[in-house]
Amino acid sequence: MKTLKKQLVTLAVLLVTIAGFGQENMANQNIAIIDGLYKAFSAGDVPAVLGAMDAKIVWYEAEGNPYADKNPYIGPDAILNGVFGRVLADHEYFTLEDIELHEMSNNKVLATLRYDAKHKNGNAYNAQVAHLWTLKDEKITAFQQYVDTKKLNDALSN
Repeated sequence: MKTLKKQLVTLAVLLVTIAGFGQENMANQNIAIIDGLYKAFSAGDVPAVLGAMDAKIVWYEAEGNPYADKNPYIGPDAILNGVFGRVLADHEYFTLEDIELHEMSNNKVLATLRYDAKHKNGNAYNAQVAHLWTLKDEKITAFQQYVDTKKLNDALSN
């Protein structure tokens, strides 16, 4: 009986260790996917950015952000045309800086960063931002933006 208990305890410890390794490995994989996304975005590789997204991704711009007028954006094409295309059309430049990625539970990755941009009206801004990403099966299924909307709206107004 003692041998059986020892074997069961050993098996339980092994299963917990394996489960923990799987979760850690998945978190690292999710971080790598989001890191690759930001690198592709920085390089202007739009197909790679859109390719990281699930076909039914649900994307929310921050409340108070002018681009939130069509929330939620469903699918890569809606994001390309409704967010990326409009941002690029409205700005002389728009870059993401100081990106830090943070592991979260439940297949989420938090990115803290800054937008360094200049609107075509001549107003430049540097805004604090957070992006919350959700992944499933190595694809991005959801996005939520948090941004200093006052700073953003001050810069976007004439």
